Amino acid sequence: MRTRVWNERTRGGHQRLLTLWSPLVTAAPAGCLLLCACSRALPWPESPLYEAPTNDPNWVQPASREEAMTAMAGHYAHYDIVAYEGETANGPLSSFVVSYGYTDLIIEDGELVAYDRFCRANYIANQNFDTIFSDAATQAIQPPGVIVDVYEEDGVWKLWRPATPTLNGIDGDPNVPLSMDRNDPLIRDDDNDGKPGVTVSVILFGFIRGEIYIARREIFANEMTLYSDGSLRGSVIDDSEQLVIGASLPILDTPSNPPQRRDPGLNPILLIPVSENVDTCEELLAIRDSLFPPEPEF
Repeated sequence: MRTRVWNERTRGGHQRLLTLWSPLVTAAPAGCLLLCACSRALPWPESPLYEAPTNDPNWVQPASREEAMTAMAGHYAHYDIVAYEGETANGPLSSFVVSYGYTDLIIEDGELVAYDRFCRANYIANQNFDTIFSDAATQAIQPPGVIVDVYEEDGVWKLWRPATPTLNGIDGDPNVPLSMDRNDPLIRDDDNDGKPGVTVSVILFGFIRGEIYIARREIFANEMTLYSDGSLRGSVIDDSEQLVIGASLPILDTPSNPPQRRDPGLNPILLIPVSENVDTCEELLAIRDSLFPPEPEF
């Protein structure tokens, strides 16, 4: 039996997911400390965000690990959500980072190997500001392939994708903690916009616009269950690290490294099998509504 602990932070190579995961940005501004136009912070939506599908009663589960690996191998559209929580002068800051991309599960030398690539990340918060992480910055997150653990638990087949720490906006060793030096010479312009690190665009209260420049160490793991429709569904565990390198406005230039809200129901991942012919970000986003449920709202 595998036990994944949600109220403790794991360390090392077996640590979230992308998530990316990822994967991504909650460099939330501290603007409410200086502005009086803050709106009321909204509560978290009900967990789980999505219900698991009902298996076909005539479906025959794989009889062995090898059969389970064969059933899981394929090309998938990837949708995951990571929930983060923090505090501001306006109250609790709750946010979701919603990531889109592809996952390929390939049998290599008797093992199932996962390859993830990302297309877009959307940010949803319970306070009155918008955060935009460019597609270029999202696509710069390139986790290495990793052998996944396929196992049976309580009569169902599951997949555990261990963490593969991945740097974004900075060079170095991804297996050591992220540098917290904003003058680190290893900082790089991964989204190729001429600014250090990767750029997050922020709109406060609908009219104040600014940018935050960050570097990240993406650390995510996934635990998923195989369903009769061929999908893999489960949850994301995220231990990513973030450095704020600078910002275009003083009120945005503040440290931000919010933790994940450790609720599996608020951190879902869905892998939906798609044709090998669907392979570009444009193709994926064009059919998004036919594959995935609506994004969450506060």
